[in-house]
Amino acid sequence: MKKILLLSVSAGAGHARAAQAIEACAKTHPAGVSATHLDVMDFVPATFRALYSDFYLKLVSHHPAVWSYLYQRTDEASPRSIEHRIRRAIERLNCRALFAEIKRQAPDTVICTHFLPAELLSREIGAGRAHVPVWVQVTDFDLHSMWLSPGLNGYFAASEEIAWRMRDRGLPAKSVHVSGIPVMPAFGEPHDRAKCAAEYGLDPAKTTFLMMSGGAGLGGLDALARRLMAIEGADFQLIALAGKNQEMLKTLGALAKTHPGRLFPQGFTDKVERLMACGDLVITKPGGLTTSECLAMGLPMIVISPIPGQEERNADFLLEQGAALKAIDAPALEFRIRMLLSQPERLAAMRARCAALGKPHAAKFVLERVLAQLDARAGA
Repeated sequence: MKKILLLSVSAGAGHARAAQAIEACAKTHPAGVSATHLDVMDFVPATFRALYSDFYLKLVSHHPAVWSYLYQRTDEASPRSIEHRIRRAIERLNCRALFAEIKRQAPDTVICTHFLPAELLSREIGAGRAHVPVWVQVTDFDLHSMWLSPGLNGYFAASEEIAWRMRDRGLPAKSVHVSGIPVMPAFGEPHDRAKCAAEYGLDPAKTTFLMMSGGAGLGGLDALARRLMAIEGADFQLIALAGKNQEMLKTLGALAKTHPGRLFPQGFTDKVERLMACGDLVITKPGGLTTSECLAMGLPMIVISPIPGQEERNADFLLEQGAALKAIDAPALEFRIRMLLSQPERLAAMRARCAALGKPHAAKFVLERVLAQLDARAGA
């Protein structure tokens, strides 16, 4: 049985979700594949984890302009620059336990859904201390230079453009593959809208919007829901997904009582694809994984509050492809909702673009390419 090790980093949820998607695909593979997913942050000291993961989340939430500067600066800096050399030295010193765990796992191949483990293993390969083939899955519709490291086996790109940019930065053409971003198998399965709607008390015949986040400049979910519910004469349903925010869920529940049959608050769910199956459009931040899930389900988006850097680039891609609109504030969001309600043909055109762009079987594509190379090596 071939053994695959998946490495992610819990700096945001998307890297882990991409790894989990490949892991889930491996579990049902007819050839029999052993896939293990590890979070790199489970193998580093608490101080390094706080600096690397927690600090990142605080930075993008409270100081987005600083993050925007750092994102651009690190992308443009030479790999031999003093800042990158210091960063790599700190990472190497704090990741010894990870190297030990990789050695213990003894995988046939490694797939990284974050640049940190890819960069660490690149140095080990270059020093002759590691010989396992390493693949990299980029999890945004953008390419930052930190994703690219020498000596790795291959790269999976979210789009043709990202693949072209990889080759333009010097990667061999044969090592670059256009996969899309892996999503869980459930997002590629057919879902009966009427059945899904019945699970949540929704009318399957009514236009339905799914709102997955609020954000800076727009207000929280409750403020956005209240504004949209106030649109006079609008015949639509709104699902407001509060996640694990119990206080927000309670507030939305109170608001829903004043709008029976129109506002449907939801807490955390691991069946978001069932909610998406009820929807005609998603209001969301443009994270790589979330937008890929929407595309896989053929769902147009209104993107809001993008994190500077990678999420802004994701938004650019979706807007250029005609799969999304962007709302910079609450009035802009209301305007776009009103427009789409009055122009259903525009919403239908966006849905067609999403269906054309979606890659619901990206995880299977990645797995098949990795296994094919292992077979080729075994037969050589």
